[in-house]
Amino acid sequence: MTPQVAIHDVSRALTPGHPNWPGDAPFSVTPAARIASGDSVNTGVLSTSTHTGTHVDAPWHYSESGIRLDEVPLSVYIGPCLVLDARGHNPVGPEVLDGLKDLPERLLLYTGEPGHWQSFPEHFAALSPAFVRRAAGLGVRLIGTDAPSVDPLTSKTLDGHAAFRETGLYILEGLNLSAVTPGPYQLVCLPLPLSGVDGAPARAVLLEGR
Repeated sequence: MTPQVAIHDVSRALTPGHPNWPGDAPFSVTPAARIASGDSVNTGVLSTSTHTGTHVDAPWHYSESGIRLDEVPLSVYIGPCLVLDARGHNPVGPEVLDGLKDLPERLLLYTGEPGHWQSFPEHFAALSPAFVRRAAGLGVRLIGTDAPSVDPLTSKTLDGHAAFRETGLYILEGLNLSAVTPGPYQLVCLPLPLSGVDGAPARAVLLEGR
């Protein structure tokens, strides 16, 4: 008998008016061809930032010498992961990792963000550089968060992103972990296959039971 696998979609739905980082291009899907207007098919024109909703940051996003999205191996985004409850920590510090051993290469943080943003959150849990460095020392390769960024909204120095640059870890932001029980899963996160860019929206799911 084939084992049952539960699939948890941890991507944010891109609904009309979905809030983006202040100053980024707004998300929209403009109607193009319409069957109701006599066209043979329905189509739409998609316009958005590369950092809309659930998305990945390629290292070039925060480092002029960093690799671009098409150079990041897909293996970074696929494989065993651990969802960790980090609520009550702002910024998320290295103490969140106390007592944890044999971590998988992918760590996803539930900081308490809701499953849908009515407006762009101004206050959210960022990641401290010390947390990023400790995670790297424990063998983590990718850190995902339900927050829109690893740095505070008003940060000018982007210390969190700098720690990712220094350690070589990768970033996944804007997850929807509000309905997921913390624990081990298989992550499948597929960014749009855009070439030469700094990041891309992604569809991320967690597989449970395999």
